Amino acid sequence: MNSKKLELKDIYLAKNNVYKIARKTPLFKSIDLSKKLSKEIYYKLEFLQDTGSFKLRGASNFALNLSENKLKNGLVTYSTGNHGRAVSHVAKELGIDAKVCLSKNVPENKKEGIRKSGGDVIVYGNSQDEAKIKADELRSKEGRSVVPPFDDPYIIAGQGTIGTEILNKIPDIDSILVPLSGGGLISGIALAVKSINPACKVYGVSMDRGAAMYESIKADKEVEVDEVDTLADSLQGGILLDNKYTFKMVKKYVDEIVLVTEDEISAAVRHIFYKDHFVVEGAAAVGTAALLSDKINNSGEKIAVVLTGKNISNEDFMSVLSQH
Repeated sequence: MNSKKLELKDIYLAKNNVYKIARKTPLFKSIDLSKKLSKEIYYKLEFLQDTGSFKLRGASNFALNLSENKLKNGLVTYSTGNHGRAVSHVAKELGIDAKVCLSKNVPENKKEGIRKSGGDVIVYGNSQDEAKIKADELRSKEGRSVVPPFDDPYIIAGQGTIGTEILNKIPDIDSILVPLSGGGLISGIALAVKSINPACKVYGVSMDRGAAMYESIKADKEVEVDEVDTLADSLQGGILLDNKYTFKMVKKYVDEIVLVTEDEISAAVRHIFYKDHFVVEGAAAVGTAALLSDKINNSGEKIAVVLTGKNISNEDFMSVLSQH
């Protein structure tokens, strides 16, 4: 599949692998937010995956498409946290080992989550791009398979199963709001959704600092950005200067990219906790932040918001709540 264009059938094929390790997640109607906005707002509860984020889908599909020979040499990846945890969990399920290369910016709780999932943490460099250099080195030295975090057809197809699950429940959904970083998640969801229901709008939402895909789309070429501190730490990282898939797919399928501030992300994390009693990390709350700050136009009446993960440290979560 690496050399060809992704199609809807690739997402349906991915289901055979994804559901061996990941699970289908519910769509939950947010009564409070629906009432507040006079629309039907549904949350896709991806934080209910075993590793606390959607990343398990893509990692499962990638690993289960490797030959037994390749699998036995183990896996290696580079990550801002959640992908590394997913790869570690998949490796454990398959009885092999995984090494996870992280930059110095990845929070301690995410490193701990990777270790608990069975992964071997290696801290290297100041960005995800630098951590990738270490992962490539381990591939050469140890014969491991590198599991890319986003720019890979098996990863994209695995994440795309979220789109088919949403449409199975609400075929006439008007809009879907998706947190946007490297673009693997939104590319898969948008491919699924636009192939089945072209009228549905897909919005990417990023933080307003260090949003690599937003800056790249604006420049019409892949650009590097500085990684800066943000509550949405899972959305940090570049899109790779030799991006093969997600940059083109975001350009083709995503209707609009919206940016939200740190204060808006904090307010959304609080809103989701106080009104719906879900604990989510900053990256997962950006869609809600965009809705609460009235940044989504022409969204229609039925809106799905992907709540991507819950891996926020207790300290950060309590700090966000105390700002209320």
